[in-house]
Amino acid sequence: MAIILNLETATTNCSVSVSKEDKVIALKEINDKGYTHAENLHVFIKEALDSASLSFLDIDAIAVSEGPGSYTGLRIGVSAAKGLCYSLGKPLIALPTLSVLEMQSPEEDNIAVVPLLDARRMEVYAAVYKNHAQIRETKAEIITSESFLSYLNEGKVYFLGDGAEKCKGVITHENAVFQEEVCFPSAREMAVLSNEKYKIGDFVDVAYFEPYYLKDFVTTKPK
Repeated sequence: MAIILNLETATTNCSVSVSKEDKVIALKEINDKGYTHAENLHVFIKEALDSASLSFLDIDAIAVSEGPGSYTGLRIGVSAAKGLCYSLGKPLIALPTLSVLEMQSPEEDNIAVVPLLDARRMEVYAAVYKNHAQIRETKAEIITSESFLSYLNEGKVYFLGDGAEKCKGVITHENAVFQEEVCFPSAREMAVLSNEKYKIGDFVDVAYFEPYYLKDFVTTKPK
């Protein structure tokens, strides 16, 4: 049974879990609406391993959320994962951030699920899933009343993530269902996905892997 260290830093949620096969045996995370990854990530890694009574030598692989998401958050998470893989000689698993978020959707067959991450203003990062399988590619898109209309016309569509908040007043279709509480990608939901990839040997090249930013990084002047 594989022991995997899972790192999720694509949003304000700094999240670390240790999983055995597909079960989480330790979790450490904080989401205080600010980016505290630089201060907390390596501390959380050590605390999660200690909580599971494991050491770095017990890890079989390291999984990281690959994006899209925060440029800085992704850089920190991927850099940490690659550094650990190099030093420990372990394989690296990359998981799409929206797939991780989608795992928090209700277990209902054949409904479309749209995980959304806030990308500032009225833009979001979004994809569409059914039965945990992605059926539409990931896009950065501006939300309008016509967004996801083809899926809404077919039946119930479930929206979740911090990007769903900005959609509530714009997407008013009768088949649109919004998660009651805002949720963020978490290393808790990475366990099943990382274990599936580990079993089939779906690893990425540690030397050449880069986060999936989707949009170019834009700097802004402080006010």
